Amino acid sequence: MRRRALLGLGGNLGDPQANMREALRALDGRADTEVVAVSRLYRTPPWGVTDQPFFFNACAAVDTALEAHALLDLCLETERGLKRERRERWGPRTIDLDLLDHGGETIADERLTLPHPRIGERAFVLVPLEEIAPGFVVDGVPIEERLAHLDRAGIEPASEDGNWWRRTGGISPG
Repeated sequence: MRRRALLGLGGNLGDPQANMREALRALDGRADTEVVAVSRLYRTPPWGVTDQPFFFNACAAVDTALEAHALLDLCLETERGLKRERRERWGPRTIDLDLLDHGGETIADERLTLPHPRIGERAFVLVPLEEIAPGFVVDGVPIEERLAHLDRAGIEPASEDGNWWRRTGGISPG
């Protein structure tokens, strides 16, 4: 049985756009996972640790036969393959793949919490997520209502559409 999972992607070191593109292509190239929607790419200010370069962020919806923990493992494996090093919480990174939701499951264990904690506080996640999952409910509140109460300052589109990951070459502001 396939389920719809929502992923957050980001990065601010090296070439995060290329890393996110490569991550999406790797996921989409598998028989058990298909990328079905991708938001525009956004340039966003850093969150948490603010003394670092701006990020690029996007969200993707995938249909997958993988259970939530297996999809998490795949995301972590993909990050490692793209040279992700975990040094500082909320710090700079080449790539970040966050499992935001997996078919509406609620999970809370030592490895995984779903829905992703703090998702409702992060405009850099909710702005692109709204593009691919309008009406998505975060802690009982529709995404549109959550966004109405968050600061979106500095969040700017960096691609014209959600097909940026299928194209070759760099991303120009859209």
